[in-house]
Amino acid sequence: MLRAARHYFDDHGYLEVDTPLLSQDIVVDAHLHPFAVPTTSGIRYLQTSPEAGMKRLLASGSGSIFQITRSFRKDESGGRHNPEFTMIEWYGVGTDHDHQMLFTEGLVRACFDAAEQISSSGPVLSHRDQPFSRVTYDDAFLRYAGQTVSGRSPSELMKMAIDLQAPIPQTLDVLNRDELLNLMLAVLIEPKLGLSEPQFIMRYPASQAALARLCQDDSRLAERFELYIKGVEICNGYYELTDPQELRCRDLLNNRVRTENRESPLPGALRLLQAMQHGLPDCSGVALGFDRLVMLAMGTDKIADVIPFPFERA
Repeated sequence: MLRAARHYFDDHGYLEVDTPLLSQDIVVDAHLHPFAVPTTSGIRYLQTSPEAGMKRLLASGSGSIFQITRSFRKDESGGRHNPEFTMIEWYGVGTDHDHQMLFTEGLVRACFDAAEQISSSGPVLSHRDQPFSRVTYDDAFLRYAGQTVSGRSPSELMKMAIDLQAPIPQTLDVLNRDELLNLMLAVLIEPKLGLSEPQFIMRYPASQAALARLCQDDSRLAERFELYIKGVEICNGYYELTDPQELRCRDLLNNRVRTENRESPLPGALRLLQAMQHGLPDCSGVALGFDRLVMLAMGTDKIADVIPFPFERA
């Protein structure tokens, strides 16, 4: 499957690159926790994704690039998570989110085609000629939960969660709109996504934009998408933010959330900011969890089945 992925990128003119696993820079995410490593020159971070380094290359004129690398996320263990995992991340210069959804579909098909040559679990894609479906974030709630969530207040969302019998953890901040949305997405919507064919969910709320730019036709939404197969999230894609001032604002907001959740603030990616000031080209990017793709191709629901040495045996 890795060989098929490399061929796919080669055929589309992407350059394979290699960026540091250990760096002073770390992209600030409110809900991702990196491993901090003390060194003689200060704290360095094992990267939660190669995003910062790859965008520095984009700003230097690399053109379209991809990387197959290890990423690290502290405290992420479970049936579909391992703190150390294989990620394929890529950036297409001059492409937007629509282009990258089609590109992602082609890559996933190429990987599954390669897997089917040696797998005894049968084909993953039952309708091989059928395009991957697409649904907006709000329409996914309407389709699978019977109600939309756009414009609803935290109290309205809380009532909706209770009415739909979503399990409410005691630690949930009932005044935090995004926490309520994430809860309902995880327990009510995600298990129903991509069951008959792979499915993209797109146009996320602006508050969940991460490093995606906002939609031109509706600033309440972000040009972000995720791909689901059989209820499993496979990748996360953005029409990339290129404004360094906006990146600073989002870093401050994410660190504020981290502090409210009693997590240490992160220093951010100073060199990425400098690169964006120099000029990040228009591009879209995708981060794909390769181990999950292999897991689905092999017909298992446990990521430990496809990692030779999962965390507890590493």
